[in-house]
Amino acid sequence: MVNMMKLMKQAAEMQKNAQKMQAELADKTVEFTSGGGMVTAVARGDMTIASIKIDPQCVDPDDVEMLEDLVTTAVDGALLAAKDMAAEEMGKLTQGMGLPPGMGL
Repeated sequence: MVNMMKLMKQAAEMQKNAQKMQAELADKTVEFTSGGGMVTAVARGDMTIASIKIDPQCVDPDDVEMLEDLVTTAVDGALLAAKDMAAEEMGKLTQGMGLPPGMGL
């Protein structure tokens, strides 16, 4: 019974730490550019987009499709980088617990 209580206490502590880390991730950002720096997307660790910057030189009313592709690529890259950052940070909580990959918090 003592081991079960200890395990429950550790689980509660881990959950508290995970919630704290998720709040901290919301303040961290990553950046991804496309088109040689023509479009830059900044994503937060909570998988939201903080900003998108577009170089006026790539705004061509006759080629809106290119701009859409550049924005999509920048946003996808930023969100992937944010996901990787979040996974790395959350992995620190479960390190040493012997959990299989993907079974962390």
